[in-house]
Amino acid sequence: MLYQFEFDERLGIAIPDLKKDWNSYDKETQEEILTKWEEIRGDIPDRVKHLEGKINRKQDELYNEDDFDRSCTLNSEISDLASAINDLWLWFRAQGEITGRSHF
Repeated sequence: MLYQFEFDERLGIAIPDLKKDWNSYDKETQEEILTKWEEIRGDIPDRVKHLEGKINRKQDELYNEDDFDRSCTLNSEISDLASAINDLWLWFRAQGEITGRSHF
């Protein structure tokens, strides 16, 4: 296979994995890749919103948490979710970079 989109559990979206240099693909394949990526990319804002909701719920829980160990766990979970949101926004902005990179 010349390319694929692999689902990333952490991000909740499929990520492009190009097996060769962008310019080595024929125009038809480039269009296929870009079309598929635009479909996935369009879902990123909704995915971010979903993760932000999870962060808000965990922050509410943290606010009312008295157990130190549980507070540490919640902080770690919030941090992981925030990191995923940051990565999703990076992918969202990567639209123009797909043509310049063989692996994302």
